[in-house]
Amino acid sequence: MTLRVGQGIDIHPFSDDPDRPLVLGGVVVPGSPGLAGHSDGDAVAHALADALLGAAGLGDLGGHFPDSDPRWSGADSLALLSQVVEMVSGHGLRVVNADCTVVTEAPRLAPYSRRMAERVAAVLGAPVSVKATRAEGLGALGRGEGLVCTAVVLLDAVPEAP
Repeated sequence: MTLRVGQGIDIHPFSDDPDRPLVLGGVVVPGSPGLAGHSDGDAVAHALADALLGAAGLGDLGGHFPDSDPRWSGADSLALLSQVVEMVSGHGLRVVNADCTVVTEAPRLAPYSRRMAERVAAVLGAPVSVKATRAEGLGALGRGEGLVCTAVVLLDAVPEAP
């Protein structure tokens, strides 16, 4: 058994664009400003992608999908995450499970966390948990200026066929 652990973190301010949707874990959260970012700003998908890449020793998300490249402008972050899963698989590794925590004052994410976990689990092919907590009024997150997502993943070597 070859286990590898990776961690990822992604932080974004909320966008000033009133038409930009908030996308987390591939789920649109209505009634909240979207996140500023080059792609769709999905912090859950970004943190997971960085965790996967780190566990596999493949660098980071920005190295593979730089925000200076117009190809990734407005990109669907679940599609990027799917590409990262393919990279990891190509190195003989598979996802065992993943755990994410989103920190934000608003919106309340409990009504959406299960659907986020389901969407991301479908991409990873493994169980995923998505939790949310508040910054309790501390700092930029506590003032509601943005949000952060942390992620931890466990990878294992793909078993060889007998």
